[in-house]
Amino acid sequence: MTTLVCTSASKAAAPAAQTLPYPSFSSYVKARQPVLLRTARSLTGNQSDAEDLLQTALTKTYVAWERIEDHRALDGYVRRALLNTRTSQWRKRKVDEFACDELPEPEPLAGADDPAEQQALRDAMWRAIMRLPARQRAMVVLRYYEDLSEVQTAEVLGVSVGTVKSAVSRALGKLREDSELGLVRK
Repeated sequence: MTTLVCTSASKAAAPAAQTLPYPSFSSYVKARQPVLLRTARSLTGNQSDAEDLLQTALTKTYVAWERIEDHRALDGYVRRALLNTRTSQWRKRKVDEFACDELPEPEPLAGADDPAEQQALRDAMWRAIMRLPARQRAMVVLRYYEDLSEVQTAEVLGVSVGTVKSAVSRALGKLREDSELGLVRK
């Protein structure tokens, strides 16, 4: 009678001389650091945090280096260490929120954020500008609403720069004295 022998089982039972792809931890780090750093960067979002995360994961890998039997699975081991370390960092993060009796936000300035008051001021400004003489109105609009320089305003209107300066000065004086604008600003 013949006995069947499984050759693959006998090979597995006999310890084969295993050649390690990375004979030392430093050779592994030199070979795989760019790839592992990319993984760490995708977990953290910035370069400096990624470097810190990778350093921590490689430290954990170094401590376990002798216990790792299959060196072909080192990338998976380090990636798992990266993920576990990042998860631990995320869980340990400090949240600076405290319950208090008063709200920490400052009181809003009167009229600063109210869209209705801002619109009322804009409307009053345009009505005051419309009351200016046509030439002054044109200079104020070009100078302050179109944001042209005095030279550009003079070129557009075909007048001298001095005329623009004096006309705009008189127009601003009239706007400061406008009673409707005074009521809206208070």
